[in-house]
Amino acid sequence: MTYLQEETREIFRPGGLLAASLAGYEQRSGQAIMAEAIAETLENGDGGRLAVEAETGIGKTLAYLIPAALSGQKIVVSTNTLNLQEQILAGEIPFIQQHIDPQLTAVCLKGRQNYLCHYRWQQSQADPRQSLFAEPEARGRISAWLTETKTGDRAELPWLADDSLLWHEISSSTSQCLGSQCPEAGACFVNRLRKKAAAARLLIVNHHLFFSDLALRHTGFAEVLPRYESVIFDEAHHLEEVATRHFGPLFSHYQVLDLINDMNRMLKDLSRDDSDRLAQAGAALIQQVERFAALFPGIWGRFPLTDFIAALPSWEDEVTELDSRFSRLAVRLENQALNSEIWGNMLRRCQELSNNLHTITDGVLEETPETATHIRWYERREKTVVLTASPIEVAPLLQEALYSNVRSCVFTSATLAVGGSFDYFLDRLGLAGDTATLTMPSPFDYKGLTMLYVPEKFPIPSHETFQEKLQEEIIAILTSSNGRALLLFTSISAMQKIHAFLVDHLPYPVFRQGEAPRSVLLEKFQQETHSVLLAVASFWEGVNVPGESLSCVIIDKLPFEVPSDPVMMARINKIRLEGGNPFFDFQVPRAILALRQGVGRLLRTATDRGLLAIFDIRLFSKSYGTLFRKSLPPSPVTRSLKDVEAFFAKQEEARIR
Repeated sequence: MTYLQEETREIFRPGGLLAASLAGYEQRSGQAIMAEAIAETLENGDGGRLAVEAETGIGKTLAYLIPAALSGQKIVVSTNTLNLQEQILAGEIPFIQQHIDPQLTAVCLKGRQNYLCHYRWQQSQADPRQSLFAEPEARGRISAWLTETKTGDRAELPWLADDSLLWHEISSSTSQCLGSQCPEAGACFVNRLRKKAAAARLLIVNHHLFFSDLALRHTGFAEVLPRYESVIFDEAHHLEEVATRHFGPLFSHYQVLDLINDMNRMLKDLSRDDSDRLAQAGAALIQQVERFAALFPGIWGRFPLTDFIAALPSWEDEVTELDSRFSRLAVRLENQALNSEIWGNMLRRCQELSNNLHTITDGVLEETPETATHIRWYERREKTVVLTASPIEVAPLLQEALYSNVRSCVFTSATLAVGGSFDYFLDRLGLAGDTATLTMPSPFDYKGLTMLYVPEKFPIPSHETFQEKLQEEIIAILTSSNGRALLLFTSISAMQKIHAFLVDHLPYPVFRQGEAPRSVLLEKFQQETHSVLLAVASFWEGVNVPGESLSCVIIDKLPFEVPSDPVMMARINKIRLEGGNPFFDFQVPRAILALRQGVGRLLRTATDRGLLAIFDIRLFSKSYGTLFRKSLPPSPVTRSLKDVEAFFAKQEEARIR
């Protein structure tokens, strides 16, 4: 046993430091085992890799933070959400500093856009036009906040709208940064944070910032994070998706408009001639990029770029003309870049957009499925068009950019395994088949506190009577449960249909995703005990509503993704070309992990109880249903609605007593 393991074991043992110092601490053998395994991985180093599935109730955050603190290494802890970042810094880190390692230094790092820029704030306040802008009250509150904040982090402004135009105008931006020439460089929140990060032992980041930094390092252009020795990924089931977003160029119509708008704000500092030349070059580029964006169909969604280009005879001419406008602007910017760092940033931004456009579109028609390493696609959004080249496989990129450059990697999540096997997770992330793995089942009593209901005689989801039968059974369950339910759907249309039906047939408040911000909906759902919340997508995970308000999770069908997304289609084709079975090798595992996240919303504490209902009889009628069932919590299974009614009746009797 290593020294770090021994230290860790002593802290987590019955009657140890945690039991003596942490209020309400409950001894969990799974937490101690996980912490010791992480300690061993960190201390042994030499390319150590460990994947840990730690289900709800294990206490995985302390299980990785304590050995990380004791290791003495500079370690990055990467999470999927800003909320978890802030929770770690405000909750677990102070406890560790007080009781385990007083010398521990930890810094929470976010993307630059989360921090106010003093220079841009002063420029905005000095602008005589600012009185015409919206959010005058916000300006006053930010002005007062600046006299007391030490971080400049917008997370300290919960009242500020997510889509605040004012924050976009005054937040820190790489493209607008004056660097060493900035008169506010000494007071700069980002500069101060970077100095703290360089000296800190623990860096708390989110996956997007981590992979943005990793992609920059991989290209050799720059880096965002200081050098580190090991990395711990929490919510690691998101890594393939996030890595896919960052390991590939992106070009959007909005990026061009943003560049020209930022440039135009600075023209007042130039001579009349220089200002006019840049303004004309910028206007010409906007005109051409607007024309370019208009070439794409108006239907929202993501589509293969190859098909679109093949059907457009004028494509090369359009790209050539757009490129010429970029070149003209670049020439004008070069003249200014000789005198100012900020104009140099503008030039680099212009050149990067042009380069990205070429990287995404050049040679696209010459590629074949056998030779392609990236999938080129476009997305039509409400106000812009986005072009991207995404890697079909991130495994080789992670092996080259990450695994070969760090001492240890730890991956943890409540959902990593499929049917008890880590093979899918390891394969998708390019980890060796003999990578150390550990499964820590939830300590919650699923057998005694829950029930899983899957109807026996029920139409399959594609049958024309499915919707009608689903409505009938949901009403029956919600009547028995007196509301208190989270309903998760695989499509917005399905959610909307059921919502309209329930509003007319239930005596309880019925909330729907989209009618209010996520945090507001969850607060209402928590407070209104006998209420119902309908949701899709992001609500399948990250929803934490302990107690009676969430006593039932209803899922309409198995969350198979429609394989129309270009990236998914490319990955399916890749597996097929290599002789695999895309359905069983890729689509089924993804659906299982998504389902496990959904059912994981039910029990959040040891005293919670309730029903899981999944209205998809393929769990029993299809061969792959066995794998799904094997991946679910060990809840007693019933196929009878009468058992559901009895389950809730028994709960009600116990509550009254």
